Amino acid sequence: MIDIARTGAEVRDFRRRLAAQGKTLALVPTMGFLHEGHLSLFREARKRADVCAASLFVNPTQFGPSEDLARYPRDEAGDFAKMEAEGVSLVFAPDADEIYPAGEETRVEVERLSDRLCGRSRPGHFRGVATVVLKLFNLFQPEVAVFGEKDFQQLMVIRRMARDLFLDVEIVGAPLIREADGLALSSRNSYLSAEDRQRALGLSRALKAMRDAVQSGENDTAALRSIGSQILSEHGLVEDYLAIVDEQTLDPVDRLGAGPTRALIAAHCAGVRLIDNAPLGR
Repeated sequence: MIDIARTGAEVRDFRRRLAAQGKTLALVPTMGFLHEGHLSLFREARKRADVCAASLFVNPTQFGPSEDLARYPRDEAGDFAKMEAEGVSLVFAPDADEIYPAGEETRVEVERLSDRLCGRSRPGHFRGVATVVLKLFNLFQPEVAVFGEKDFQQLMVIRRMARDLFLDVEIVGAPLIREADGLALSSRNSYLSAEDRQRALGLSRALKAMRDAVQSGENDTAALRSIGSQILSEHGLVEDYLAIVDEQTLDPVDRLGAGPTRALIAAHCAGVRLIDNAPLGR
């Protein structure tokens, strides 16, 4: 039976009991409305520690004023059942006042990695992400934390925060999970009509076309971006950005070289902002 904690005090008590038993902990932070991508994170977490815990919290500080906080999909009871089926021992599902009590005013910002890509389009987004993740790390004190590579910039921001603040936690990136037709799994896919879902396939098809071009010998990133942008346009998607970057620094690159590079896309489909990414270089 999964334990449900609503307060930080309950989480700390849970962690003390684990420590007394000499057990290690892996944490999977989520905003809920779970899909197979989330479930893969729980499975990875259980491989890496004695106990897996999760959070379920739609974090208000990472949403902008015109974004979808109020209508973000929620299914708390269904999420608890899925977590229990995957062997999650405890889920922390607090109210916003528990995470951001009256008078709190501290924020965490990873400056350079947060000022580009999604950070440019969503000012303050990664400040909200870094702040809530650090709060969760301080409560749970996990040995391991697992995040999906679908939110690749988020993964890099959290890794940098953990290094810079000397956090004693291993940050694990788990592979992006796709549906059979290539669409990256996302809670926001639930907003899409059947027709719009077909249009959304333009993101994964753009990535595939760029990867195919690389396999054929193209290494000029301007040419690769042009290929990807054309496919987004053909699918009726409104491009937010299409970038080819160094995987570690997220700095744009002009040509593919010896280091690992990744293509990242954000695009709007019928008013829904979707993201996707894939490695391009070695």
